[in-house]
Amino acid sequence: MTDSRFDGRVAVVTGGGRGLGRTYALLLASRGAKVVVNDPGGSLAGEGADGGPARDIVDEITSAGGDAVVSTESVASPEGGKAIVETAIDRYGRLDILVHNAGVVRRAPLKEMSYEDFEAVLDVHLRGAFHVVRPAFPVMCDAGYGRIVLTSSIGGLYGNHDVANYAAAKAGILGLSNVAAIEGAANGVKSNVIVPAAVTRMAEGIDTSAYPPMGPELVAPVVGWLAHESCSITGEILIALAGRVARAVVAETPGVYRPSWSVADIGEHISAICDASDPVVFPVVPDGHGDHIRYSFAMAAQGAVHG
Repeated sequence: MTDSRFDGRVAVVTGGGRGLGRTYALLLASRGAKVVVNDPGGSLAGEGADGGPARDIVDEITSAGGDAVVSTESVASPEGGKAIVETAIDRYGRLDILVHNAGVVRRAPLKEMSYEDFEAVLDVHLRGAFHVVRPAFPVMCDAGYGRIVLTSSIGGLYGNHDVANYAAAKAGILGLSNVAAIEGAANGVKSNVIVPAAVTRMAEGIDTSAYPPMGPELVAPVVGWLAHESCSITGEILIALAGRVARAVVAETPGVYRPSWSVADIGEHISAICDASDPVVFPVVPDGHGDHIRYSFAMAAQGAVHG
C-alpha cells in the first residue's frame, strides 16, 4: 500500500470510532480520503450513545491535516443508514467507498437466546449493512464507480458457541455482498467481504493471552486494498487473521447423478456425494448462479449414472 492513495475519494466507515473501524478510518484518511466516521458510541451490546469516539477520530484525522466528519446515526434503522450516506453526499458531494464495520455482541446459548437479542444483533450487522448499502449503491452506480466492503466473520462461515444471532447475521452478509457484486459489475461497483479477526473490545470475555499478535493494523491493509481503485476482485471473501490473509470460497463436491433417487439411495451414495477431493467453485461474478445450474443440467444431460 506504499503508493496506494485515495486522493479525491470519499469514504464512509461505520463503527469507525473504535477498534477495527477506527484503524480503517485512519488508514484511509492518512492516504488522502475524506472520511465520514460513523459511530453512535453505544456499548458492546448496542446500548446507550456517546458521540465521543467518532469525534475523537475526526479530531485525530483533522489534526493530522486530513478531512473527516462525524456521523452518530445508527445503522440499525433505514433512516439512520440513509442519514449516514447523506452525510457524505451533503458534505463532500460524492461517495466512493463504503466500509460497513459496525457491530454489537449479545452472547447466549441457542436454547436460551432471547428474540430481542437475536433481532438486536441482526439489526446492526445484517440489516445495518442493507441500510447503508441500499442508499449508497445507486449513488455509486450512477457515478460509475464504487467500492463496498462488508464485514463477515469466521462465526458466519463456521458458526461458534453462544452466537447464533451473530453467526446468522454474518452469514447473511455474504449473500448481500454477492448481489451487490453481480448488480454493480456493469457500473464499476465492486463489493467484497472482509472476515477479520483482531483483539478489540469485541473480544471482551475471551481469553486472548495465548494469541499471537492480532492488532487491527494487521487487518486494515486488506480493507484498504479492497477499498482502493486497484482492487481487482469482486464477489470475493478475504480473511485476515493474525497476519494470515486468505481467500474463502463456497465450494461444492462434483456430486452424484442418478435419473431417480430413493431415500436408501442417498445413504448408499453419501460418501461419493460428500467426496470433496475434487471441489467445484463457481465464482460469483459474472454468473455463479447460472454456472451452478448449468453444471447440474450438463450432468443430467449426459444421462449416465455417476458415483
